[in-house]
Amino acid sequence: MAEKESFVTPKMVLMLMVFIVIMPMLPLLISWRWDWWEAWVYLGFSLLGFIVSRALVGKKHPDLIAERGKYLDYKNPQAWDKKLAPSMGILGVAIPIAAGLDARFGPSADFGWVVKAAALLFFLGSNVLGTAAMMANRFFSGMVRLQTERGHHVISSGPYSWVRHPGYLGALLTYIATPFLLDSWWTLIPVVLTFVLIVIRTRLEDNFLQKELEGYQAYTQKVRYRLFPGIW
Repeated sequence: MAEKESFVTPKMVLMLMVFIVIMPMLPLLISWRWDWWEAWVYLGFSLLGFIVSRALVGKKHPDLIAERGKYLDYKNPQAWDKKLAPSMGILGVAIPIAAGLDARFGPSADFGWVVKAAALLFFLGSNVLGTAAMMANRFFSGMVRLQTERGHHVISSGPYSWVRHPGYLGALLTYIATPFLLDSWWTLIPVVLTFVLIVIRTRLEDNFLQKELEGYQAYTQKVRYRLFPGIW
């Protein structure tokens, strides 16, 4: 009960409002284009994806919801992730900001229906993959750390049977889809920067787990690819 109570705090409610409600609304708020259907779709996918995902994960792993609710307040995160995790959060906010500014003063692109349909498929794939990763892995923490108090062990089921960091891959699908759904070449700048940070974080996390988590090295022999199946 203590973990559940500590999860619902004013700080957590504020973070949810900022990152789950306000952030996906930024393209609409900044552009002030209330007839921009693509931005409404972006908002809807973001909100619905979060609600469905957390409902499913919360039912199966309520302790994981509490764990992720401690974001930036962990006692033993890796020193490098204290910088990388917030940096990724900042870039995550920069993406809808860039899209909103581009729409207000542009837009810089006008992608057709085929491209936007592909972007929506990426969004859907991102939600499915991210949810599947959290459903399979109750140690899907918000920061990289060894969760000894929670019995941390290797997870090799679900999407972890074919790639070692499916959560990061799911996030990438969302970031890549956003500029093409919202008609914005400029948004590719924070997307590329985020891509670079995710690759760096994946490598650092993978090296950390190989050194610190029992059985992880054996797992890497079975599942060869860190992030991109068949590539890396």
